[in-house]
Amino acid sequence: MATRATTPSYLYNVLLRRAADHRGLLLAFRAMLRAGVAPDHFTFPFALKALAQARAAAPPRAGGALRCLHAQLAKSGHGADVYVTSSLVHAYSAAAADAASARAVFDAARHRNVVTWTAMIAGHAAAGEARDAVALFREAVASGQEVINSVTAAQVMAACAQCGDIESGRWVHDTLRRWCVEPVLLDVALATAVLHMYAACGGLSVAVQVFDAIPQRNEVSWNAMVEVCNRHGSSDKVLEAFAAMHSAGMKPDKVTWLSILRACTSKGDTGLSRGVHAYMEKTNCCRHVSVCTSLMDMYSKTGNAQSALQIFHCLKGKDLMAWTSMISSLAKHGQGRDAVQLFKQMEYGGVVPDHVAFLGVLTACSHAGMVDEGRKYFGSMLNLYGIRPTVKHYGCMIDLLSRAGHLGEVERMMQLMPIQPSVRMWGSMMNGCKIHGRADVAERIGWEFAELNPQLSATYVVMSNIYAEVGRWHAVEQTRRLMWQKGLKKNIGSSGTEVHMLCS
Repeated sequence: MATRATTPSYLYNVLLRRAADHRGLLLAFRAMLRAGVAPDHFTFPFALKALAQARAAAPPRAGGALRCLHAQLAKSGHGADVYVTSSLVHAYSAAAADAASARAVFDAARHRNVVTWTAMIAGHAAAGEARDAVALFREAVASGQEVINSVTAAQVMAACAQCGDIESGRWVHDTLRRWCVEPVLLDVALATAVLHMYAACGGLSVAVQVFDAIPQRNEVSWNAMVEVCNRHGSSDKVLEAFAAMHSAGMKPDKVTWLSILRACTSKGDTGLSRGVHAYMEKTNCCRHVSVCTSLMDMYSKTGNAQSALQIFHCLKGKDLMAWTSMISSLAKHGQGRDAVQLFKQMEYGGVVPDHVAFLGVLTACSHAGMVDEGRKYFGSMLNLYGIRPTVKHYGCMIDLLSRAGHLGEVERMMQLMPIQPSVRMWGSMMNGCKIHGRADVAERIGWEFAELNPQLSATYVVMSNIYAEVGRWHAVEQTRRLMWQKGLKKNIGSSGTEVHMLCS
């Protein structure tokens, strides 16, 4: 009788274990099948792990292979093995591809261990089903089995943060204290997950306590603390945490710099922004496209579009986000023609624009009065790129055409577009009527809008102002009388806000 060490499946399992990556492992598994060697309960976890990795890289292709392997597994009689089940749940959950199939396997399993529970909780969390992940953890605890480890707890903490469920987060934290030890003494990754949960759910003071109790902080926990301060809008606290991190000898990484730049942007301090940039240059962190894009955004929002443009021109490997950020920055700073030229360069370079990039170029066209270019880009959204314009895109076009006096075209667009015109759209058209002295058009559309929004006093205020500018004092008096009859007042606070909404 052959011993296990001499069986063909054992020899192939050794090859599978030693495979360098998932591709090599899958090749060895196929060779095993072609040789007519039946996989055993040790083989299937190897193959499933490889498919999970492949699925993360190419979900559609690996998904079909996984279903075939699942069918083969069902016929083999090894499906009841707890390690095989755990591997199958993990493989289905990989890359958030098929949490429903993973749950079906999990629910049908006769035996579950900590790996099975953790894989399913992680699968729900990765698929965006945070509440299901939390509910499953509660079920695990209620089952009375020892199914909690630091990995499981970190996954469920992330799920609580994802759905903003601080009550469940506190319950998990208390459960960990009862079952083992304080999380900060158990695992730094778990402590960081607890920190993130309290930060995301609004428990700033508890998050600080958790951080202070971590005995050996690493870059991840420091970054989490910096992000906690950012989430709560405390730019000064972010910079204090960064200084403390520096004093502790921790080197800032890409994640750190993204948080610091957001804090600098929030403060709007030009001197601070330049100082941070100079320090970043010394750390060689500006090679990251995402960091440079955030740096450009910081300069743009602190009123320095030229510095943002210099960074953009020096940036290698520009992605869509970098192009879009620079186009939007130029548009906001009144450099509409430069923004449009940059959009053209992006297209010529083979970068495909998305709805945000189109919003940037349409805003640029609107601010620069580039009507023909605006029409062209608006038309190309659906015709060339298959992007359906949103209310913001329509708003840009209506603002552009109204400013240029193409009021008939605006009316047609508002009648034909597939979405309900917003207050700002009506306001843009009214503003166009005011600019071009078209009281006749303003009168028609103004009363139409008033019928749709009878309690918005700003409509009557704008109408009254337009009548006054063309000297129709009798109409001014009638409009004011109508306001009085409807019980509407020209309230300095609220009416001023409404007029700004209507005409901005």
